[in-house]
Amino acid sequence: MSVRIDETDRKILAELQRDAAQSLDEIARAVGSSKTPVWNRIRKLREAGVIGQQTVVLDAEALGFEACFFVLIRTSEHEAEWQAMFLKALRDRPEVQEAHRLAGDIDYILKVRVKNARAYDEFYQALISEVRVHNVTALLSMEEIKSTTMLPL
Repeated sequence: MSVRIDETDRKILAELQRDAAQSLDEIARAVGSSKTPVWNRIRKLREAGVIGQQTVVLDAEALGFEACFFVLIRTSEHEAEWQAMFLKALRDRPEVQEAHRLAGDIDYILKVRVKNARAYDEFYQALISEVRVHNVTALLSMEEIKSTTMLPL
């Protein structure tokens, strides 16, 4: 389903990205509209798939997940069966916050959030016991400088 997005839609989306918990009245006021048209636009954007799952952003460090690793994976396996096993292994592990298939020398990059280095090693050992990979490089993030889910509307 294709949807045309105008300036008012962009303002609504920007408000939702900023704080999805705000009331419909607050969003309408911020975009210079009334509640019903804003609700109708939000519904239209949801139905079109522009607005996806709504969730809450948690503070990983406050919850004890102090280590963030970026894991670079190279593989010589590219068969459909291996890929299905690999994707299942990633989906089954809540430590994997993001996974991307890449162009270039590295096949996959994962963002893995764990409590500490020992927890990362447990993740790593479990992963390589399920799927064969050629090379794994883990990079520990020393400091998160910027993290956002907001798109530049």
